[in-house]
Amino acid sequence: MTTWLHEERLEAALAEVLDAGARTILDLGCGDGDLFLRLAAEPAVARLVGIDICAASLERLRGRLARQPAAAGTIELRRTSMTEGDPGLTGFDCAVLIETIEHIDPAHLSRLERAVFGQMRPGMVVITTPNAEFNPLLGVPSHRFRHPEHRFEWPRARFRAWCRRVATGWGYGVRFRDIAGCHPDLGGATQMGVFHNRSNS
Repeated sequence: MTTWLHEERLEAALAEVLDAGARTILDLGCGDGDLFLRLAAEPAVARLVGIDICAASLERLRGRLARQPAAAGTIELRRTSMTEGDPGLTGFDCAVLIETIEHIDPAHLSRLERAVFGQMRPGMVVITTPNAEFNPLLGVPSHRFRHPEHRFEWPRARFRAWCRRVATGWGYGVRFRDIAGCHPDLGGATQMGVFHNRSNS
């Protein structure tokens, strides 16, 4: 995707995490680490764990980390699926899922919900995903997704309905924001849901 959109998305996610004062963070689906590296540069971050199923992406991230002095405390990378609950990944302040859910078969999203919201149960969850309504402004034909590996791309109403159901089911509150543009009818290129664990309130 275009650089301007990627940068807008990363900055918006980083701002949410830092504004919340999160010190322990899970980057679920960290990939090559564009957000992970920014978080690793933050002295306020005490523990940062990146999860990805792709060994090649994690290897590239390790190389990038080796070239960038890290200010954060403990940094760890794990090759595993974010749809699998891990008892060692509970109690984190925040989990971020940046442009990841659309890579999961919709039939398997319930596994992600249980793993993240039911088992890991971070204090805050930040999720971004493409806004399908904005695709025509990006030149994406109606019969295609933005990326060939996407399994779905949702309009805002569908994304918000899913987020509200997940939040209600697992004891979270949720709010939304548009990223990279705010068209009066189509919203932003990316949509974000920010969940807060009500048991921490």
